[in-house]
Amino acid sequence: MVKRILAVFLFLAAAGAALAFFAARYEKTNFAAPGPSTTETVVVIAPGTPLPRIANQLEASGVIEDGFLFRVGVMRRDAATALKAGEYAFPAQTSMARAMEMLVNHEAIQHRITIAEGLTTAMAVRIVEADPILTGEITEVPPEGSLLPETYLFERGVTRQEMLGRMRQAQENLLSELWPNRKEDLPFDTMEEALILASIVEKETGVASERPRIAAVFSNRLRISMRLESDPTIIYGLTGGEPLGRGLRISELERPNPYSTYQIDGLTPTPICNPGRDAIAAVLNPPESNELYFVADGTGGHAFAGSYAEHLRNVAAWRRVERERAE
Repeated sequence: MVKRILAVFLFLAAAGAALAFFAARYEKTNFAAPGPSTTETVVVIAPGTPLPRIANQLEASGVIEDGFLFRVGVMRRDAATALKAGEYAFPAQTSMARAMEMLVNHEAIQHRITIAEGLTTAMAVRIVEADPILTGEITEVPPEGSLLPETYLFERGVTRQEMLGRMRQAQENLLSELWPNRKEDLPFDTMEEALILASIVEKETGVASERPRIAAVFSNRLRISMRLESDPTIIYGLTGGEPLGRGLRISELERPNPYSTYQIDGLTPTPICNPGRDAIAAVLNPPESNELYFVADGTGGHAFAGSYAEHLRNVAAWRRVERERAE
């Protein structure tokens, strides 16, 4: 009897071992096999979703064929608590193993939003408001000049207010990074003043290579208490930075305007736009220069001058270009 019991026990143990072996082999083979989907499939996993519900979502969306096998495979690999929430784009025929890897590594969809250099905060806010992926309302509009223009990546679920906060923090981080390495004897004392001057430089040219040279001109003017006489400052005082759509009129040049650097000494009360990294870097480290003037040269850039007489010649050349274009 003992021998029979022992024989049965050994048989059952061997059968169990064989069954476990083939089950493990089956699980491993099928866990790594191509999935049933024929196209990319987007699935949103909400925060706090447990493994069984994730498996059901993936099966229901057609990413995987067997939710139970997915659960077993994930648990066998000790990844049950490592799956992360997010919006995922699973390619066609994604295996269960690859789906698990994507969830563990948080390979979620990254959306983009771009704020260009020189936009006002109001313009940036409109871009954020119009984004179809961002959520929520904007309850606090950041100050002018406090947002860093660049392209930001974000996941579904980020709010509009959070996005503006990220842009504002990025600008603060950039200023903190560049400020300690600024040139000595600059004609301003604070980061806020640097931001104001950078915003004026940003609006004065669309040619990136000119920013340092224009920053030098304005720095030279500030040092000798010469007014900046920047047209974009007038426009900001008139429209809040919205495009004027035409040239400035004499009446607008003469109208009292707290932002007009033709009328006020020094810098404007606030920035006139959100300057980018290059404009900020230019005002913090302007090149050595004796130039005090610049005017459009007809090519999209500017002609610079160190004396008023030279500047008048450059202005005359620009007027000729204007006349030729009008003919």
